[in-house]
Amino acid sequence: MTFLAIDVGNTRLKWALYAASAPGAALLAQGVEFLENIEKLGEGDWAGLPAPDRMLGCIVAGEAVKRRVQEQMELWDVSANWVVASAAEAGVVNGYDFPTRLGPDRWVAMIGARHRMLAAGPSRPMVVVMVGTAVTVEAIDAQGRFLGGLILPGHGIMLRALESGTAGLHVPTGDVRAFPTNTSDALTSGGTYAIAGAVECMVRNVRQHCGAEPMCFMTGGAGWKMAPSLSVHFELVESLIFDGLLVIAQQRYGQ
Repeated sequence: MTFLAIDVGNTRLKWALYAASAPGAALLAQGVEFLENIEKLGEGDWAGLPAPDRMLGCIVAGEAVKRRVQEQMELWDVSANWVVASAAEAGVVNGYDFPTRLGPDRWVAMIGARHRMLAAGPSRPMVVVMVGTAVTVEAIDAQGRFLGGLILPGHGIMLRALESGTAGLHVPTGDVRAFPTNTSDALTSGGTYAIAGAVECMVRNVRQHCGAEPMCFMTGGAGWKMAPSLSVHFELVESLIFDGLLVIAQQRYGQ
């Protein structure tokens, strides 16, 4: 019962084909495509795949992009199903004021992180960070309740905002340094430490609120850039959204 998982972010579409709709299923194929190249999938990477029996996706890019993805899926006889955050699913309770307004990528990543944590040991509070076009920092207690989260700009948005709003500054290719002595390093370091500060603040908040040290997960295309600048230990998991989609698919459809 092959399963296609799709994660459509603000910049890229990531997909993975699994042998079953269950955590730990064998990965058969995977790929990444920029959103402007979605139309290449049907005659490109997807053309040689075996037809998936089921599909579940997570999308934040909007209805127009969703339609383009579904058009590429027409080469298979499979229904397109997309996650929408709900009041509770797969062991996670949604504490958002309006649960369905929570970004589906945030919801799926939290579900994936909780499953990964429970597979490794006893339940603990968690902090789940996604570093992409935007950065999200989520807090979940030991009972699986989503307490709330932060949203802030990613590196690129921060730097472009500075470039457009400040005379003489240009998007840099600098390095992260403790004491930057040139503008490129100062801009890169400033953005990195701004994100690190938000993450470390949330870890502190969860520690105080829950009375326990949280288990921390990080995912997203730029996660590897952040890890060296954080003072708290994080498990870097590139597949966290796919992990969550597999957990949800198993609960909804079985294997």
